[in-house]
Amino acid sequence: MRPIQMVDLRQQYDQIKAEVDAAIHEVIDSVSFINGKAVHDFAGALSRYLGVKEVIPCANGTDALQIAMMALDLQPGDEVITPSFTYIATTEVVALLKLKPVFVDVDPKTFCMDPEALKKAITPNTKAIVPVHLYGQAADMEAIMAIANKAGIPVIEDNAQAIGSDFHFSDGSTKKTGAIGTIGCTSFFPSKNLGCYGDGGAICTNDSVLAEKMRKIANHGQSVRYYHDIVGCNSRLDSIQAAVLNIKLPRLDQYIAARRAAADAYDAAFAGHPKITVPFREKNNKHVFHQYTLQLEGVDRDGLNQFLAEHKIPSMIYYPVPAHRQKMFAAFGADQADLPVTDWLTGRVISLPMHTELDAEQLQFITSKVLQYIN
Repeated sequence: MRPIQMVDLRQQYDQIKAEVDAAIHEVIDSVSFINGKAVHDFAGALSRYLGVKEVIPCANGTDALQIAMMALDLQPGDEVITPSFTYIATTEVVALLKLKPVFVDVDPKTFCMDPEALKKAITPNTKAIVPVHLYGQAADMEAIMAIANKAGIPVIEDNAQAIGSDFHFSDGSTKKTGAIGTIGCTSFFPSKNLGCYGDGGAICTNDSVLAEKMRKIANHGQSVRYYHDIVGCNSRLDSIQAAVLNIKLPRLDQYIAARRAAADAYDAAFAGHPKITVPFREKNNKHVFHQYTLQLEGVDRDGLNQFLAEHKIPSMIYYPVPAHRQKMFAAFGADQADLPVTDWLTGRVISLPMHTELDAEQLQFITSKVLQYIN
């Protein structure tokens, strides 16, 4: 049996090595390392894939969120509603821009923003809503957008973990996550479902005016060189990373299918176990399984983590300390937030290996060891 990796980037690379190597050498031969043809090609391809008018590539997913908030002209003290159960980048940017994070609870099944909690958190000072499509599961964007539109509040989707997921609306229409809100943000960190070989990110929108502003912000506030209209930053996707993404984007749906097949195998192995809750799958929405995350009940979660490690099976706890419990947000009084579902989940979740190259032998070994420990 091949060694089990949390994310097996080596095996995935081996499948596309010739194409990737050729694309990288093409960039090197062109010596157009910044804003080269590969970047423009990728922006167009991603725009078509997501079904959005505008895509602005940038340096990473955190920058994407920062640029989005800057483009909305949020001012110090403005409130931004976001879940606490997420990677810190989502909320870190709020504090970085001297905005006020307002943490809301998540749905216990999807792990994504609870629309009812969102509704209760809105105040006259709420200037943005940031739902997170966590672990590859789409948040309830129909409900979230209805609440946001009624209140006139822009929505920034954090789509770093769910690119490729389809959201089905009650009227029968379908949109890709990241293409539903005012602005969508994503990351191409190597372990993502669509990952490059370094840092990378992108912002998307159907608002051409916002898009032009975000392009300026990402390029030092300029659209004409040396003429700086607004305060910006330096955030660019380099051409080599774009070249890698151009090879991988056409395979994204194939990669998602492989992840879903691995999730099916996990689900079958754990079906009906009284101490294990497998990931919830919304009936009409495609979970793309950036992570495969179990909820455990009556199980020593940290003990299981250690047991798996002893058998050379990696596992991860995403996330052991939610944002509202982090020291960095103490000044906002965040630890006073009443988020019972978030606090409950952080003590019970564990993620198993999930990637495109998991095979039947590996999956059987992983599930057998999990059940051996729990039983």
